[in-house]
Amino acid sequence: MQIQQLVLKIHSRCDLACDHCYMYEHADQSWKGRPPFLSEETLGKVSRRFAEYAREQKLPSVSVILHGGEPLLVGPVRMRNICAELTRTIAPVTDLDLRIQTNGVRLNKRYLEVFREFDVKISISLDGDRAANDRHRRDRRGRSSHDRVLRAIELLRTPAYRHLYSGLLCTVDVANDPVAVHDALAALHPPRVDYLLPHSTWDSPPPRPDGSPTAYADWLLRIFDRWDAGGRTVGVRTFESVLSTLRGGPPLTESMGLAPSDLAVVETDGTFEQADSLKTAYDGAPSTGYDVDRHTFAEFARHPGVRARQLGLAGVGATCRRCPVIESCGGGLYAHRYSSGHGFANPSVFCGDLKAFVDGVAERITDRSLSPAVRDRHELGYAQGELVRTLIPVVTARHAGEPGWDAVWRAFLSLDADPATAPHVDAILSHPYLHTALNNCLHGRLTEPAPLARAVTAAAVRAGADLALSWDQPTADLHLPTLGTLGLREPGPVDVSVTAGELRVRTRTGTVHSPGDGTTPWRPLHTVPVADGTRLLLDDADPLRDCYPVPVAAPLGFSDLATFTERLRGAYELLAEQNLRERHGTDGPLLSTVTPLAAGTGVRLGAHGLGAIGLAVDFGSEDLVRELPRAGRLARLRALRETADLNVPGNRAGRLLDEASGELGNAAYWAGGTPERGAALDRAARALDLLAARPTGELTETGAVLAQELRAELERAYADARAGRGP
Repeated sequence: MQIQQLVLKIHSRCDLACDHCYMYEHADQSWKGRPPFLSEETLGKVSRRFAEYAREQKLPSVSVILHGGEPLLVGPVRMRNICAELTRTIAPVTDLDLRIQTNGVRLNKRYLEVFREFDVKISISLDGDRAANDRHRRDRRGRSSHDRVLRAIELLRTPAYRHLYSGLLCTVDVANDPVAVHDALAALHPPRVDYLLPHSTWDSPPPRPDGSPTAYADWLLRIFDRWDAGGRTVGVRTFESVLSTLRGGPPLTESMGLAPSDLAVVETDGTFEQADSLKTAYDGAPSTGYDVDRHTFAEFARHPGVRARQLGLAGVGATCRRCPVIESCGGGLYAHRYSSGHGFANPSVFCGDLKAFVDGVAERITDRSLSPAVRDRHELGYAQGELVRTLIPVVTARHAGEPGWDAVWRAFLSLDADPATAPHVDAILSHPYLHTALNNCLHGRLTEPAPLARAVTAAAVRAGADLALSWDQPTADLHLPTLGTLGLREPGPVDVSVTAGELRVRTRTGTVHSPGDGTTPWRPLHTVPVADGTRLLLDDADPLRDCYPVPVAAPLGFSDLATFTERLRGAYELLAEQNLRERHGTDGPLLSTVTPLAAGTGVRLGAHGLGAIGLAVDFGSEDLVRELPRAGRLARLRALRETADLNVPGNRAGRLLDEASGELGNAAYWAGGTPERGAALDRAARALDLLAARPTGELTETGAVLAQELRAELERAYADARAGRGP
């Protein structure tokens, strides 16, 4: 695993005296022997080492988090020098994401001007309302830090600096009222809140005032209920991580999930350390014996302690591996597993809390009712469209007040409310790559309004409506989904107007571009009529199409486009001859969009949900005919999981459904009575038998209908095999 995050300690002292601080109040006291601040010489070595590593590993981006102690103690002048050196050295090599974690007490305009200059994102530690915060977070004279932090956040939220506001960090104390804590933090409109379990080990367990073994789960679940009822308008990383992993997605935080650690820490004296949380285990726990004078980041990445935090499922004990919530919990934070008797080979000291929390979230988000989408593929398409529609207000609420977002939201509402233009909005919402963009926005992988702005503009053009929007266009190719690409002279701010469906784009130099002006390049997308009357959009230009597990092809030239189109038509003619679309019923792929992929990559599904498929530019018609039913089945199952609950998330029943469906798809791929087909059918039968033996209640009504459908399909397949018929 590559190192992509660097926590850089720029000051090792603090102006608060928080009694729950892992750095000063826990087992490791190495801070006492370190210089108060990072020297210019050490800064230069760290910067060069990290830049060299990024170049060697070909890293597309890295993050540097300025940390302490309290990093603002370095002062604004030294802070600017640090940001300038990191930017000068690393930015020419890779995209540099600069961040800072601070208690906020000293944050003022001088610092904020530095952070605005270098686009440094700011996270602030705050434990809730005054009563909750002052329980632990006081200065060395015992005075409250609450008012000073709130003043800093108010300044950070002003229009000049709002884009730097990254979020709030809150350490959980179950003695505090969880709803009051969350309401106080949400009132500050952070982009995200991180609720952090207090650093504890089996030798020094967390406080449990009422003796409850699930006190921390109960506390977090009360906030989850409040957050959910409020529309989830504030991101909460812990909650979003569990929601993601329960649905089969990646973990979003180091404290939960099985993702390997990609983080290095460099202290003020230039020594390499592992994660700061290890300071709570024992004195010297984070130490590696390495430093930037004698060692590289590549050497640090190979350190045994670093490797131990990159083992995923293999890095947790047998108890954890058997646990049904391990993929969401991940064994908890590595430091929280420590005991003096067994080292880190334990479950988390919060084990009971983590399981109760994951189970509690899973039960809360499960809809047990029957979804009509399981029996009707058109209902499934409708449900997918409704899912996209619900994502738009959630995403725009997350970015309220940021440049461009509010105007896009108002334009969308206006077009959607007009009966004459609403059908064209629906057509754009059903485009699968808009789903990709919204998911990326939801999970913080995309923060600019351009994709949604382009979609709204495309809807206005299709509807022949009027529209005016402005946004920062990141590339010179302005792509309108389902329509085509307008070639601008330069990226940057654009003013876009649509009058009676006619598009005009003004760039920052004042140049006006329009598809019909005779000088601006305009490349329309093509549709391909196929044998059953369907017209497929051949999308080889949308920047969001790059959501497949293999590279997409570059936009096709005229000759390649003609060849690709003919192969696609030929495949659909074969499908019509074999009547495969009808035979596969609800598993029909509901395709609307085909995207060319790099040669030799075959038939692929992307991360967009229902509607699109990727085909290698050199695909064969017969190969597509053979693969399409299997791909359609998988696309249908993914879409069902996105729009309905088949099982309580995280339990074994969901995996068995996936396995049975996948093996039936494999059986259909193999013709006649081949051994491969028989083996696939047998594996499907075993999965369905195991599913039938699972505890009652693990499947929802929708999941039970799907299981019955799979069982009936299996019996038909066995009957066909006995009769010598193909799939």
